[in-house]
Amino acid sequence: MNSNITLNPNKVVQFLQKEPSEFRKADIIRFIKENGIRMINFMYPADDNRLKTLNFVINSEEYLDSILTYGERVDGSSLFPFIEAGNSDLYVIPRYSTAFVDPFAEIPTLTLLASFFDKEGKPLHSSPEYTLRKAVESFRKVTGMDFYAMGELEYYVISPDSSLFPAVDQKGYHESSPYAKFNDFRTECMALIAQAGGQIKYGHNEVGNFTLDGMIYEQNEVEFLPIPAVQAADNLMIAKWIIRTLGAKKGYDVTFAPKITAGKAGSGLHIHFKIMKDGQNMMTENNQLSDIAKKAIAGILDHAAAITAFGNKVPTSYFRLVPHQEAPTSICWGDRNRSVLVRVPLGWTGEVDMISQANPLEADGRATAPQKQTAELRSADCSADIYQLIAGMVVAARIGFEMENSLERANDMYVNVNIHNDENKEKLASLESLPDSCVASADALEAKRDSFERYEVFSPQLIDGIIAKLRKYEDGNLRKKCKDSPKEMMDVVRKFWHCG
Repeated sequence: MNSNITLNPNKVVQFLQKEPSEFRKADIIRFIKENGIRMINFMYPADDNRLKTLNFVINSEEYLDSILTYGERVDGSSLFPFIEAGNSDLYVIPRYSTAFVDPFAEIPTLTLLASFFDKEGKPLHSSPEYTLRKAVESFRKVTGMDFYAMGELEYYVISPDSSLFPAVDQKGYHESSPYAKFNDFRTECMALIAQAGGQIKYGHNEVGNFTLDGMIYEQNEVEFLPIPAVQAADNLMIAKWIIRTLGAKKGYDVTFAPKITAGKAGSGLHIHFKIMKDGQNMMTENNQLSDIAKKAIAGILDHAAAITAFGNKVPTSYFRLVPHQEAPTSICWGDRNRSVLVRVPLGWTGEVDMISQANPLEADGRATAPQKQTAELRSADCSADIYQLIAGMVVAARIGFEMENSLERANDMYVNVNIHNDENKEKLASLESLPDSCVASADALEAKRDSFERYEVFSPQLIDGIIAKLRKYEDGNLRKKCKDSPKEMMDVVRKFWHCG
C-alpha cells in the first residue's frame, strides 16, 4: 500500500488509489459514475489573476466523454486583453491530474483545472500557465535539473471585533486562541485546500493584527511544500479561491491585498525555490549553500527589478515595499536575514541530532539531514500572476547558470547585516533598489525583456500586454504623493482591496 495515497485527503486519489499524475480519462469517468457526480467544472486563470469557472451538467456518458476529451470553447478576449476580439476563440482542455471534488457545491461536482489551446490546437503561446511550462522545460534543458517552488500565502481576515482577549497590535506571529480569532477558519481552509490537492506545509497567525472602527483585522498565513513549479502555481491559485469562498460563506471579508493601511504589516507572497536532480536537493553541498544555489540566486537578483512586473501588479504593491515593514527594498541576498530580497532560511544542514535531545527515547542515531534547504524571494504579493511570477524566477535562475560571472555577482550582492540600521547606511547606498511603482516595474521589464523572451518562453505579445497594463496606472509619483495623505492612500488601497 502506497502511504502517499493512504494519507492523501483528495477524494479522487482515495477512490482511484492512484497518484494524480497517473489519472486517465477512464479513471475520471469511473469516479464520476460511481460517486454520484452530477456536474463538471473547468477552472482556469485569467488576466486578473483569479480562477474563472465553466459549469457543465452531465446529461449523458457520451457528453461527459466529449467534454473530457475535447474541452470547450471560450472567449479569450474577455479573459486576456492582449487577445484581439476578431481572433479570440480559445479551447480550454481539462488536466485530469488536477481533479478534485468541489467542497462548496450543493450539487455533487468534480472540478478540474484547464489549459488554453489556440485555434490550431496548440498550447496558447501567451498563456501564463504554458509560459511556466516552457520556463521549466528550458531550465531543465540548460541545467539538467528541475525547479521546485512553494508559496507563503498571507492574507487578512476582517470581522466585527468581539473585544474579548485582544491581541497585541502587530504582535500576532504564531498567536494561539483565544487571542487569535481565526485559527479555526484557517485550519478549515487548510483541510479543504488539501482535499483539492494542495500540498500544505503548515499554517499560522502572522504578525499583522489590529482593530479599527469596531472591526478586527487579523493576518494569517498558509505555507506550502516545495513541489514541481507548475503544480506549485496550481496549488496557490486553488488555495486563494478556497480561502475567499469559505470566507464569503462565513461572512468574513478576506483580502490578499499587499497593503491595507499605513503602519501595519502588509501581505506578501514569498516564493521559495529549490533545485532538484534525480531526487536530490542540489541547494547544498557539504552542509553549505552550493554553487548551484548561488548561481540561481545571482540570476534572480540580476532580474529582480523586472520580476516585480510579474509579482507586484498594482500600485499598492509599492506601498508595501518600503523600509521597516518586513518587506525588501534593496536587491541583495543573505542568510536568515529578513531585510534582504532573497533570503536563505535555516535548512537543517547541521549534523546535530536534535530529535533525540528533545526526545531521549529516540536517541538511536538514525536522524539524518532532510534536504529541506530552499531560498526565498520576498518581494512578490498576491496581486501577482502566479504562473508569470514563478516563470520569471525560473528564467532568471536559468540565466544565472548561463552568466559567466554569476558566482562573483552572488558574492557582490551578499549581505549579512540589517541594511536598514543606521550603521549600515554605506552598504545600503551601494545596493540597487527595487522599483517604486508599476510604471518603474514596466520600465525594468522592458529593459530585460530579451532575457524572458529567450528560448520563446515569454511571448512578445504577453510582455507587451504586461508592460501596457502596468503603465496605464501612471503611478510614478503615487507613493510619494500619498506619503503625507492617509486619506488618499486609503482611497487607493480600497480600489485594489481584492486584487489578484
